[in-house]
Amino acid sequence: MLKTYRKDQRVAVWDLYNEPGHFGHGEKSWPLLKNVVTWARSVKLRQPITIGVWNKDFTAFNKFQIENSDVISFHNYRDSISMQEAIDSLQLRGKPLICSEYMKRVNQSTFEAITPILKRENVSAINWGLVAGKTQTNYPQGNKGGEPEPAVWYHDIFKKDGSPFAPKETALIKELTAR
Repeated sequence: MLKTYRKDQRVAVWDLYNEPGHFGHGEKSWPLLKNVVTWARSVKLRQPITIGVWNKDFTAFNKFQIENSDVISFHNYRDSISMQEAIDSLQLRGKPLICSEYMKRVNQSTFEAITPILKRENVSAINWGLVAGKTQTNYPQGNKGGEPEPAVWYHDIFKKDGSPFAPKETALIKELTAR
């Protein structure tokens, strides 16, 4: 993949490894984490690489991920105070920031609370879900299927028919992204 698309202008950034150490893998993640960085650097990519920081308690992983990323990406599913703290600490590294996972409405990680901070701090952002459907990111993680649709969605923005889950959110997104 890296060799095939290393010069492709459609690729903005390579996110090499999602959440090292997660799901109880811990220290067993080190060999793959180090190898993906070596592989990516060996093919001389035109695009920057990143490995998202996701758990502030994983200090050794975080140090390695930040040092080996051209662009710092991070996950934050918590409230606006936590988001600001994460941005403040990561901006000290002097690299561009991408919040590559956020938006968990039930944790007060909402468009209204978070996106104005991201815009003010010049932090790019990626939202997991767009339209409620196959990926079911409107449901909580760990959803087994068959549960009733939650009153407060986790990620998705639009219903299957294309109408917004919350029209105030889409209005805010349009406002913040207008040129």
